[in-house]
Amino acid sequence: MSSSQIRVSLTSELEAFVADSLASGDYANADEVVRAGLRALQDGRRNARPSLKDWPRGGGDCGALIRGRDWAHSPLGPVDGWTLELRATVANIVNSPVAKVLMWGPAHIMIYNDAYAAIAGDKHPDALGRPVDQVWPEIWDWNRTMLEAGFRGELSSFHDRSMTLHRNGRETTFFFDLFYTPVYEADGSVGGVMCTTVDNTARLETERLLAEREADLRRVTDALPMLVAYVDRDFVYRFANHAYEDWLGVAPEDMVGRTVREVLGEAFFESRKGWIEQALAGEPLRCEATLTHKDGSERACEIRYVPDVKPDGSVPGAYILVVDLQDRAEREAKVQASDRRFRTAMDAMHGVLWTNSADGRMLGEQPGWAALTGQTIDEYQGFGWAGAVHPDDRGPSVASWNEAVAAKSMYVFEHRVRRHDGAWRTFAIRALPILDEAGEITEWVGVHSDITHQRAAEDALREHAANLTREVRHRERVEDQLRQLNETLEARVISEIEERRRAEAKLVQSQKMETIGKLTGGVAHDFNNLLQVVSGNLQLLAKDVAGNERAERRIANAMSGVSRGAKLASQLLAFGRRQALEPKVVNVARFVRDMEDMLRRAIGEAIEIETVFGGGLWNTFADPTQIENAILNLAINARDAMAGNGKLTIELANAYLDDDYARSHDEVTAGQYVMLAVSDTGCGMPEEIIEQVFEPFFSTKAEGKGSGLGLSMVYGFVKQSGGHVKIYSEVGHGTTIRIYLPRAMEPEDVEVAVDAGPPSGGTETVLVVEDDDEVRETAVSMLSELGYRVLKAVDAASALNVIESGIPIDVLFTDVVMPGQLKSPELARKARERLPGIAVLFTSGYTENSIVHGGKLDAGVELLSKPYAREALARKIRHVLANQRQRTAAAPAPAPQP
Repeated sequence: MSSSQIRVSLTSELEAFVADSLASGDYANADEVVRAGLRALQDGRRNARPSLKDWPRGGGDCGALIRGRDWAHSPLGPVDGWTLELRATVANIVNSPVAKVLMWGPAHIMIYNDAYAAIAGDKHPDALGRPVDQVWPEIWDWNRTMLEAGFRGELSSFHDRSMTLHRNGRETTFFFDLFYTPVYEADGSVGGVMCTTVDNTARLETERLLAEREADLRRVTDALPMLVAYVDRDFVYRFANHAYEDWLGVAPEDMVGRTVREVLGEAFFESRKGWIEQALAGEPLRCEATLTHKDGSERACEIRYVPDVKPDGSVPGAYILVVDLQDRAEREAKVQASDRRFRTAMDAMHGVLWTNSADGRMLGEQPGWAALTGQTIDEYQGFGWAGAVHPDDRGPSVASWNEAVAAKSMYVFEHRVRRHDGAWRTFAIRALPILDEAGEITEWVGVHSDITHQRAAEDALREHAANLTREVRHRERVEDQLRQLNETLEARVISEIEERRRAEAKLVQSQKMETIGKLTGGVAHDFNNLLQVVSGNLQLLAKDVAGNERAERRIANAMSGVSRGAKLASQLLAFGRRQALEPKVVNVARFVRDMEDMLRRAIGEAIEIETVFGGGLWNTFADPTQIENAILNLAINARDAMAGNGKLTIELANAYLDDDYARSHDEVTAGQYVMLAVSDTGCGMPEEIIEQVFEPFFSTKAEGKGSGLGLSMVYGFVKQSGGHVKIYSEVGHGTTIRIYLPRAMEPEDVEVAVDAGPPSGGTETVLVVEDDDEVRETAVSMLSELGYRVLKAVDAASALNVIESGIPIDVLFTDVVMPGQLKSPELARKARERLPGIAVLFTSGYTENSIVHGGKLDAGVELLSKPYAREALARKIRHVLANQRQRTAAAPAPAPQP
């Protein structure tokens, strides 16, 4: 290219200088000004060439290396022979904070800065001043192409370019942003190519980890039966799980990046804006509302706004959790309607309701019959109810009942029944069969109506008529006798009506508790299964994110929520008297002494604690864990009643409840008891509050300060243990709650030390039987991680097929409540028949009556309650295996065959 073809772009300062020179009249045109300037510059170089001793200025370590190097023997020659363009480019590079490398001349000599030296690794400082093809031979094909383009004057740029470099003794893959820029000499030729390098490797790895973590979070949240979203301070969705698509018909990816107003509409946003702002201010909020489903229906929901509070106190956003309560609300409405119908029916007939099986046998709990006759459940089972019928009426009653059962027709009869207090009452019986669609009897429903007064009145009237006939002359005396009889009869009727009302109230309460117990049992079973899936997967996930503090903290928070959910399910089972107790013979005094430190921490130093133990304290038969929970609950309630300041007294003594006391208190059996009393000097309670304190969810504390389950849990545990609770309180004078637990005649059970060391696995074979797919897969994963060989089955029948296949099995790990004809206890029995050495471990969120009777685990049964932790599963498996080995070793050897 000739000089006449060169076009030079001038800076604004040079253009101003040329304009001023032309205005002076010393130059004819701009070309003369430029030529004069170049001559002056050349003369100045010859006459006043600056010293390059301290060049380049600054530049860090690489600048010092360039200054100290003898470049005379390099292809670039001595520094004072370098062009101004080369020196200016090198000075800019070494003082740049961005990684840059200049590849100069035909040999492509590398000159770079400190930021690029970090990329060069162990190739630095030898790479400085060497040809690029010798320094990076592994990427020379790439660099050659870029240099050829650069020397042609082409600009090139690349984003997140992958390159594998040999450095520090190994191959390392990097991701760079690369910008190749030609560097021109004064004559317009390209002297070299400068590459600006931005290392994105760490950023891309961080983005990859964040994507994996978000995928893990999505898998967890998508498994939850609720809507989960995250909104930032601009009300923009940053996360949403797939439940939103099922609910709103909007995919999560279409929600992220959009505002709540855009996704849900202006009206909905304005109605919820205040709640979201409250959460963004750092205050959690829970409320119930109705939301419109995509099918157009309005569904009841619980909405929780949880602020995302960072360690520095900032709140960048809030989590929004929506739980669908519609099904629960409908079930509750049905239960309430059924309860109203039942109460109305009972009020109308003033009778005792009972049910019998299709073949006419009384089965299961019959609270009405038990309240009437005082018979226990074992006494009235089958035809045992006839034991409460008058001996003269017993035979005809059973015979006529069997005839009605055989004929599938209405049963109508009268007989006398011995009431619980020993009095004989006359009852009219009406019973009808309930038929299925095929016309077969499913069960009988009957009512005993007390007609004693009616029959007595009829007899009296007959006697009165006879007296009138016989004693007309003594009419006045007879009339007087009749008036006395009527007065006596009225008093008896009033008394009987009052007694009947009390009995009806007890029946309603008993049936209410039975209904709540069944409801809580079902809820606890499904809820604990759900908690097991969440808990198990969180524990498995914890190993995958080990070392990631943020993920570990979130998993720990989630596990804390699982623990609170498990505690709530346990509380529900406790007040519903459905928890599986593991009673032992214990001395309560030892428990109280061992709990002093715990109680001190729970109630604070400002409250004085006094313990009073009676001499020769008896043992009792109860669940030790529940005793501790009861004492702790009572102590915490006492602390709240005293507002953190006062005196707490715990008293233990032997007690005897006599027959008079038992008759005046419901569900109390006369006998010997161990009495535990907890007294406080708090504010006390009025009578109307005392009548409600044991009701579930009743609380006198401020909203959010208590669940209302503490005392109901204590009440449920004591009643389930065959005990009695009595409360004494006076406003302004404190409260005393006394617990009576039945005396045990056996010596105290020896406490066995539990292995608290790290959990261990094994190589044995475990058969997992679980009908819930997610729970089963979680258990299989946890056992597999512990080293066990795991087999699985979806129900008891499938498990029995596996056992009968001949595969060696060491442990049967089975859910208690499963569908199908074959139940878990029967499966365990058949498994032991076929494999005498097999260990059996049951698991369940709610055991019903399969392995729990009278509220207590059957003897020899091992149960691991859901949700269980990986450590608890590991220890329990080793425990049942060790027990089975002991039983096998202790079993007598089989007799030799003749």
